[in-house]
Amino acid sequence: MQQGQRVEALVERAFESVFDADRGKARQVVDADDLIDRVDIEIEKTAVELLALGERSAPQLRMVLTIVKVNNELERIADLAAEVAEQVVLVSDCKECFPPTLRVTVNSVIGMIRDANASMRDLDSSRARQVLASDDLVEKFSRTLLREVQEQLARGACTVDFASAFWTIGNAIERMADHTTNIAEQVIYVESGQIVRHSSGGWSEPMPA
Repeated sequence: MQQGQRVEALVERAFESVFDADRGKARQVVDADDLIDRVDIEIEKTAVELLALGERSAPQLRMVLTIVKVNNELERIADLAAEVAEQVVLVSDCKECFPPTLRVTVNSVIGMIRDANASMRDLDSSRARQVLASDDLVEKFSRTLLREVQEQLARGACTVDFASAFWTIGNAIERMADHTTNIAEQVIYVESGQIVRHSSGGWSEPMPA
């Protein structure tokens, strides 16, 4: 749970560094990612030790496996936060402004991460389903953002550097949302022993694994 909170805070600082064009804060984000990587390894080693203790009940095994999977998703979200922070080098010298939709999209994905952490803490499958329901909206926002920057670049309304940074940030947001829904899926699995699947029509109801 501490790792989840750490990653959530890192994502917030990463986007703050971009909006503020703050290279110092961006460097702090990149440096903090090293700590998350170290804790990621510690959690995985401890999980392996738990599995080696011997026979366990099905719920106990599901919990350990879920911890390993959620830990992996958190580490990937942190990597994406560092990738976002690295874009400060490109955007800090640009005169272009980010569209208001970007802040809305960023707030949405941070909310997803926060809810996913809370659902894991409380083993709250209802809250986990809320995270799943938010995924399509974030994806829609991020796709809109990417189209906007493509149009701006085609009109010559923004520089290549700005478009490159914006494209990287938009893709990172979408991938963060994907990893967050993976966490929500695991919460539903560990709480109920059931799985959900995503399709063009949305998320399925939990089914026996």
